[in-house]
Amino acid sequence: MPGRAEGDVASRRPLSIPIINLTSTHIFCLLPLMTFHPQMKSKVEGVSIVDGLRWRAWNGVLADVWSVICSEGASGQYVSRAPRLFVVLDNDGVGKFAIRQSERQQPTPKSAAPNRMSYIPAGMHIWSEAENTGFLRHLDLHFDIETLSRRFAGALDMEKLGQPRLMFSDERIASLAGLIAAECMNDDPLHDLYGDGLVAALFADLFKIGQVLPRKRSQLSPRQLRRVIDFLEENCLRSIRLKDLADLCGLSETHFSHAFKASTGLPPHQWQMQARIDRARELMNRKTISLTSVASATGFSDQAHFTRVFKRFVGVTPAAWLRGQTD
Repeated sequence: MPGRAEGDVASRRPLSIPIINLTSTHIFCLLPLMTFHPQMKSKVEGVSIVDGLRWRAWNGVLADVWSVICSEGASGQYVSRAPRLFVVLDNDGVGKFAIRQSERQQPTPKSAAPNRMSYIPAGMHIWSEAENTGFLRHLDLHFDIETLSRRFAGALDMEKLGQPRLMFSDERIASLAGLIAAECMNDDPLHDLYGDGLVAALFADLFKIGQVLPRKRSQLSPRQLRRVIDFLEENCLRSIRLKDLADLCGLSETHFSHAFKASTGLPPHQWQMQARIDRARELMNRKTISLTSVASATGFSDQAHFTRVFKRFVGVTPAAWLRGQTD
C-alpha cells in the first residue's frame, strides 16, 4: 500500500485551489479521451489537494488515487453514472467519516482508518462529512459494468450491483486495492495484464463471483440416437419437422434438440444438411450427372442454393470440389 508523504500535515503544501463545486469535468480533466467515462458529479467543501491526481485505466475499471487535506467540517455530495468503490489508503489515524444515503439521515461517524471502504451503486447520491480527518489518501475504483460483465461471462449477479455497502472493512479486498493504488502511483508501471488481474480479482471478491460450471446436457440413449439417425439418413432429401424427430424418442422438441446436439455435436437441421451434402458428393462422384440435377435430387431449391450450402459445409464450391477429385 502506498505510504503517506513524509512530514506532518502542516508541512504538506496543498495546491492553491480547494475543491469547491467539483464536477466530473474537473475531476477527469487530466485524463485522455476514453470509451468509458464514469461521469461523476460532486460538490465538495473544505478539501484541498496535496498531490496531483494519479490514475490508471484497465479493462473495465478506471482507478484514481487522491491525496487531500480535509479541514474541520469538510463535506461532500456525490453521484456517478458508474458504480464505484472508495477505499481509504492512508490518513492521520484519528479522523472519522459519516456517509449518508439521504440528506435528512442522521450522520453516524465511523473511523476513517486505512482499509475502510464503501461500495456505492450507480446513480446513488451520498452525503459525507469528515471529523478530524486531516490528511487523507484514498483510491476510487469506477466500474464499467458492461465490460466487466463480458469479462465474467454472465457469472455476475446483477442484483448485487444495486446493494450499497458503506464503511466496511475487508482485509483481502484492501490488500488488492493497495496493490492497485501502488500501480497507479508507479512511475514505471508494469504490463497492463498485471493491473487487469488485480482488478478482476478485486471485483470477483467484492461481488463474490464464483465459478460457473457448464450444465451437462443429457444425451439421447444409443437406441434413440440410432433410431433418429436411421430416419434422417432415409429421409434427408425431404423436409423433416423437428416434432417428427422428437416423437421418435418420446421427448419434447426442446429436450430432443438439446439431447441430439449433446450426442452428435450438431443440431438436427445441420446434421440433415450434412447428410444431404454427403449424398450429393456420392452423386457427383459418378460424373454423369449435372450439378443442377444433383441439386434437384438432393432436395435443394436450385443450383445456387445447393452451391451456398455445399460451400458452407465443405469449404469450396461443388465445381471446385469436382476439379479436386480429378487432380
